[in-house]
Amino acid sequence: MSDLLNLEGRVALVTGAGQGVGAEIARNLADRGAAVVVNDFYGDRAEAIAKELTSKGGTAVEVAADVSDYDGVQRMFKTAEDHFGHVDILVNNAGNAGPSGSIVESAPFWETAPDDWERWMKVNYYGVLNTTRLALPGMVERQFGRIITIVSDAGRVGEPNFVVYSGAKAGAMGLMRSVAKAAGPYQVTANSIALATIETPTTAPVIEDEATRKAMLRHYIIRRLGQPADAAGLALFLASDAASWITGQTYPVNGGYSLSL
Repeated sequence: MSDLLNLEGRVALVTGAGQGVGAEIARNLADRGAAVVVNDFYGDRAEAIAKELTSKGGTAVEVAADVSDYDGVQRMFKTAEDHFGHVDILVNNAGNAGPSGSIVESAPFWETAPDDWERWMKVNYYGVLNTTRLALPGMVERQFGRIITIVSDAGRVGEPNFVVYSGAKAGAMGLMRSVAKAAGPYQVTANSIALATIETPTTAPVIEDEATRKAMLRHYIIRRLGQPADAAGLALFLASDAASWITGQTYPVNGGYSLSL
């Protein structure tokens, strides 16, 4: 029986892969044989993960880029093409309010202004637009592609304390559904993974208070917060041949925070 999770010969680009969920996804893809382009806003983070992957026998290259900067994303894809020729798998993981910002808004939405919204929209929505736009021509030409976008349960159910972030993530989910319909005839799939709270360096300031943590846990059927590995396994599956007939879907990975049919 063939190993449907074998990614040998595939090239994956993972954005925001310098730590947390993105780093774990990069590890999983490399473990299954994919060559991995490790992107992060911070070059030292990307370099550290790329070195880790290669030290374990994998193939990887790092590239520092801001996904909200279209020119920078073009350079990122040029780096991928220079090293590996093309990109088969795109994982849109970069998110939140930029490289180090919190997702929590500082005021009720009705007290905010367009300047307050920009940082959430740029990385969570326009960042996905930029990378997906540049990945698709090659995927369509080769009649193969996997696009996986890491979103948030906030985009599925709405959250009162991060309204713009929730809207941007919902937009990214809608983008994946539309891309799935547009590119499906060319054997390109597009799916989203919606996460609840995952323990990463980005979420640490929110969950380090014990009282806050206990209050959060009451909302989870499985009474723990998520780990990067909880998301990475599903990303690996969606990147593989095992998921070749799955597209346009949003899969919650949330410990039962919200349920879907």
